[in-house]
Amino acid sequence: MSDRFKELAEEIKSFSVSNDEQLESYRLRFIGRKNIIGDLFAQMRDVPNEEKKAFGQSVNELKNLAQEKFQELINGLNSREAEEEDHPDLTLPPVDNEFGSIHPLTATRQRFIQIFERIGFNVSSGPEIEDDWHNFTALNFPENHPAREMQDTFFIEKNPDIALRTHTSSVQIRVMENEKPPIRTLSPGRVFRNEAISARAHCVFHQMEGLYIDKNVSFADLKQTLYHFVKEMFTKDTKIRFRPSYFPFTEPSAEIDISCQICHGDGCNICKYTGWVEIGGSGMVDPNVLKNCGIDPEEYSGFAFGMGIERITMLRYGIKDLRLFTENDVRFLKQFNSL
Repeated sequence: MSDRFKELAEEIKSFSVSNDEQLESYRLRFIGRKNIIGDLFAQMRDVPNEEKKAFGQSVNELKNLAQEKFQELINGLNSREAEEEDHPDLTLPPVDNEFGSIHPLTATRQRFIQIFERIGFNVSSGPEIEDDWHNFTALNFPENHPAREMQDTFFIEKNPDIALRTHTSSVQIRVMENEKPPIRTLSPGRVFRNEAISARAHCVFHQMEGLYIDKNVSFADLKQTLYHFVKEMFTKDTKIRFRPSYFPFTEPSAEIDISCQICHGDGCNICKYTGWVEIGGSGMVDPNVLKNCGIDPEEYSGFAFGMGIERITMLRYGIKDLRLFTENDVRFLKQFNSL
């Protein structure tokens, strides 16, 4: 058997590999569960007793040699792969670099901020999980208002009420509590409402709300500010109108409509064949809201407005389905590579 041991030892020492397949062949032959060295151990029962000790030592030496060689082969293969990574094959064809794009919602948000920064507005942010005071009570919502019910709001806790914010007006409350007038601020961010997902609605969407508090602010200031915004965001020919409405936190209040950017006033399914599309709500800040935030309504007045960024983006780019914004379809997103 000594000759057999020598042959196997020489085979192990001279074994070389250049890829994973050859390494696996070595492992199966000398290291695996059923290998040639294991067969030698099985032959121990047929060896005379006086030779068992020497036979066993020889087999163990062979086993150790095989394991050491296996580790040596692994190290050598890893070193070769690392060297190849450091020296890539320059004859291979180049890989095209595809540049990403700004998401259309982000582009619209940035345009919003750019327009209002030019007329003195800054940007404020706040938590997406809000308490009842900042999300409802400070904004003059009565206790029986439908928005407080479970079908409209995602509540996290009850008594005290903690909910996912339903608008970014809660940020405006925090600004008025912590800053003194004059205040000019935008409050962009995600909001959450329990709505069925469709081409026109989603349970998670983005709002951009604006607030201006100072002495002698009037509804005329609100109208001229929004006229300026619409002309800058869309086109100089875009028409705008205000419809009387009701919001708990503003008085008087008005819905903001613009001429449909998809059909240009001719009538389509987006504008429900009226030629007009609602883009948001607005109004003069209710005196109770000012009082709740520690601002004297006898000295100061202000206006507020809120718009859905998704709605503005749909009109801006002629997008007819709200769900496209969150489906991550590359074919859709590639259309905005120039943004």
